[in-house]
Amino acid sequence: MSWHIRHPRDVRQSVCGLPAADVRRWETEHPPRIDYTCPDCYTLLPEAARPDDANHPPGDATLIDTLRRIAADHQCAKIDGAIVDTWSAAVTVLIWDHLHDDKRQRLLTLPSHELILRCVAIYTRLNARNSDQ
Repeated sequence: MSWHIRHPRDVRQSVCGLPAADVRRWETEHPPRIDYTCPDCYTLLPEAARPDDANHPPGDATLIDTLRRIAADHQCAKIDGAIVDTWSAAVTVLIWDHLHDDKRQRLLTLPSHELILRCVAIYTRLNARNSDQ
């Protein structure tokens, strides 16, 4: 089941244009999450339409500097078409600082959103392991 975001001007319709009768679940209370929200709703949000704040091809080490800036400024940014929040940027930098150079080079071969997702997954596994003990 995918969630749809209410249109700000017409509560009987979703952002992607589906009528309310066709929508089984609304996402209005919390910010939309890409894993729950309809892909059409997510791409039509104003945040998704804004231009990229930074572009980093795979292998560009300045991505980490951009993530450090996002974490320090406490502001989300759009990198290579993906919106990166403060927590994801901070977690990525934290994991990055603890990695050896060979692991860093392997991560740098990934697109920016994949690198961030991998670092968040590592952080989540480490926290789950620590909470079990």
